[in-house]
Amino acid sequence: MTLAACADIVRRGDPDRFIAAMAAPQEARARLFPLYAFNLEIARAPWLTTDPVVAKMRLQFWRDALAEIDEGQPARAHEVVKPLAEVMHAGGLPGEMLDGMVVARWADVDRAPLASADVLDAYLAETAGTLMWASAQALGARYIREPAVRAVGKAAGLASMLVAAPELEHRGWRVLPDAGLEGLIEAARADIEAARKTDFRLSIPALRVAWRADAILARAAADGAAIRGRRLEGSEFARRAGLSWKSLTGRW
Repeated sequence: MTLAACADIVRRGDPDRFIAAMAAPQEARARLFPLYAFNLEIARAPWLTTDPVVAKMRLQFWRDALAEIDEGQPARAHEVVKPLAEVMHAGGLPGEMLDGMVVARWADVDRAPLASADVLDAYLAETAGTLMWASAQALGARYIREPAVRAVGKAAGLASMLVAAPELEHRGWRVLPDAGLEGLIEAARADIEAARKTDFRLSIPALRVAWRADAILARAAADGAAIRGRRLEGSEFARRAGLSWKSLTGRW
């Protein structure tokens, strides 16, 4: 029941990851959905209230839950915590690694501008990059692949951030730096191209989350105004057709 709850949370709050996970074998889905639901819980915590103290309390809940799992304590009676604990134990995922994702979300609470390319890059590395590596590791990825997996996750995170940037700015959080964004986009596309020459084997279902990233980054590179003009996303048909093709061909 808790796994179904995780899947439903992702379906309602993160449709791209839901679609990518549903294209994976059932066993992989059981590892991915709890991680994706956890990510969604910490990502939306800073936006469920206007009180920063309450928002940070919500994030602290997850820090405490992760610490308890690491210490071998019984998982909290929570629809996401219990299946997350199972994935962490089965995949050897340290709570400290996932805790870094929670800590990074303090930036979302404070709404401090990500004023430089380096700050944005570090934020994406700790959030999207870590989530991608945790997902791949849960599916059996070897540590030798960690840098490439994290780079793809960070690139996918940048693509998502570019899409979300106008709405985030409307809500009072400026996430794109005044300088250096073009370099980040170029580096992200290079990371995706390099990673596609790597054999990720069992962790391919985790990498499929990035199936739209290169197209979004390409549009941003070709037309910087498309970011604020909200023209980065392709059609729904193209999105689903692209993932279907990659699933059938065993690619990501």
